[in-house]
Amino acid sequence: MHKCTKIGIVGLGTVGTGVTKLIEKNKDLIRKRCGFDIEIGWLCDIDLERDRGIDLSKYRCTTNYMDVIEDDEVDIVVELVGGTGVAFDIIAQALKRGKSIVTANKALIAKRGKELIELLKNSPKSEIGFEASVGGGIPIIKTIKESLAGNRIKSIYGIINGTVNYILTRMEKDNVDFGTALKEAQKKGYAEADPSLDIDGIDAAHKASILATITFGRFIGIEDVFVEGISNIDLMDIKFSLELGYRIKLLAIIKENKGEIEIRVHPTLIPLEHPLAKIDGVYNALSIFADFAGHIMVYGKGAGMYPTASSVIADIIDISRNIKNSSTNRVPIFSFVDEIDVKIKPVEEIVTNYYLRIMAVDKPGVLSKISGILAKQEISIEAVIQKGRGEKDLVPIVMTTHEAKEKSIQKAIEEISSLDIVGGKPILYRIERLEDGPLM
Repeated sequence: MHKCTKIGIVGLGTVGTGVTKLIEKNKDLIRKRCGFDIEIGWLCDIDLERDRGIDLSKYRCTTNYMDVIEDDEVDIVVELVGGTGVAFDIIAQALKRGKSIVTANKALIAKRGKELIELLKNSPKSEIGFEASVGGGIPIIKTIKESLAGNRIKSIYGIINGTVNYILTRMEKDNVDFGTALKEAQKKGYAEADPSLDIDGIDAAHKASILATITFGRFIGIEDVFVEGISNIDLMDIKFSLELGYRIKLLAIIKENKGEIEIRVHPTLIPLEHPLAKIDGVYNALSIFADFAGHIMVYGKGAGMYPTASSVIADIIDISRNIKNSSTNRVPIFSFVDEIDVKIKPVEEIVTNYYLRIMAVDKPGVLSKISGILAKQEISIEAVIQKGRGEKDLVPIVMTTHEAKEKSIQKAIEEISSLDIVGGKPILYRIERLEDGPLM
């Protein structure tokens, strides 16, 4: 009879501390729900002196992760170190000894997921849980892998980086530029001293690759994701977007159409009436459309000590239940038994609507020249905003287009940029209407 699961937590940072506190607080509740205890066998970190609000004297502590891995009583190693180097070594060593893994490490899953699959083949009783790698406390991976297992998922749209969402919210609500909003995010602890992973879209791209992998049954790495960040977003474009009925969000977009997958992360205009447009601050949300279940939306805190710890514990409990009932690997790591042949659509082949802002000389005939270039690429204009500023100043011409192919809009931008009546390269953002379409 399985009466206790022993875990070893490697990495006692924000999330590791949260996991420890959750177990301390809810240990009795977990026992009543599961029929067994979850017990911390080891805490491991290179710095055991820092005050974390935990009485470390109650636990066996070490600075050497091999102490955790070599303990035969430890059932699950909880890797919360981060990165793709040492973290991978910890997981590899633990799997070789037949232990299961729980991790919140999105970069590791997105970059080295194929290697993890190969390691699992040689450790058939081991499992890897990574619910906490996407969306913090939002149970999105379990939703896709289990709750929607009988559905074909047609699209996923996600706001999956709270730091970026906070910055964009502050720019709009407080009428401040990007640099000011970023400094505020850093001051509040939402952004790192080096915020590049967030603002360049890389963090969201890691998460998008994981979601696409478990959705479509083929490992899709970070190199397959088209990525653009938010550091060049101008307050002017936020205001024009609102005037046109849209809000700018850094959106992860995952779509399937006729066996081809679009997977991209970039600033996107979405309609103000859509629920995703109303997600403010550090919150995350994902909008899923499945062929039988229809439209599903999940929302919550996408990061932080306690939400992420909640997802880590959920994986620990899942794996513990499997151990208790001798049913390990009940759900495959990436939700598919056999890899499916799917093709990644090149970004230049995508078809969507576009927002363009062109800084041009304010004189007659300018708009006709620009529209002529667009027409040559078979791009039709949907709406135009043009505001004059005076004879010598460049003025913004803002337009949205009907659906067009990416390579066509890029050719048009290149030609427009060469006009002597235009100052600088036009600003381009993609528009997603987020329409669900028909069921089945």
